[in-house]
Amino acid sequence: MVKNILKTVRGTLFKDPRKLYQEEVEFLNQPFYFEGTNGKAVLLVHGWTSTPYEVRRLGKFLNENGYTVSGPMLTGHGTVPKNLENIHWNQWLEDIEKAYRELKEKFPKVYIGGTSIGSNLAIMLASRHPEISGIILLATPYKIRWEKLAVFSAKIIGKIKNYNRKFYPPTFGVSTTITRLISYQTYPIKSALETFELVRVSRKYLSKITQPCLIIQSASDHVIWKKSLEEIYKRIKSKIKKKISIKRAYHTFISDIKNVKIFEEILEFLERN
Repeated sequence: MVKNILKTVRGTLFKDPRKLYQEEVEFLNQPFYFEGTNGKAVLLVHGWTSTPYEVRRLGKFLNENGYTVSGPMLTGHGTVPKNLENIHWNQWLEDIEKAYRELKEKFPKVYIGGTSIGSNLAIMLASRHPEISGIILLATPYKIRWEKLAVFSAKIIGKIKNYNRKFYPPTFGVSTTITRLISYQTYPIKSALETFELVRVSRKYLSKITQPCLIIQSASDHVIWKKSLEEIYKRIKSKIKKKISIKRAYHTFISDIKNVKIFEEILEFLERN
């Protein structure tokens, strides 16, 4: 079925992410809502310091294949870093809870997907709502790489200064990744500590996940613990679950990836569940 759909609908799938970025400047810091035709909906959640544009291309692709897709803006994002200063991670969970309820009022089948801490939020939401039809977890941290050291360092640095600048180690195409172009490049240290807490809390809820689940992670991810994919796959209780490891991709890869197969895998997962 999916292959037949793809023969006729290939618009977004084959557009170069950089060219699309240049064409869509007015949408870079905006939420999105694409009305579909198949009576099903998908909620997509962006990552920390980023914007919904991070998952917009995936949203457009799914919409071209019939799905209604919502990409809300998490509180404190899409403006200036200062607006993240006093935001608790529970406020982000409230943001997606509201977006989910709006979709559920209209659609009997609602799926949720997220990237990076957006997927940690998706885990939390799915644990509250077992009626969610399926979950897509992209670049999900079970733990942050060197997590204890990272938390300790952030607390020490936070006593000296309020903000820090992002560090990008040499990796594949990092200077031109879409996520880097649209994200805050400085951040409140207090907000970083909120993300560490979100990751810590969300892993306690993995055993409550019973919905069909697709987990995709980059083998080159420099942000999260390298065993995150395996650990999440092992701990969720879903009877239907699939894990995919991709190569030569940045941490939050979904906005930049040109691998057609990943988009097809996500669509196929939705169609089968």
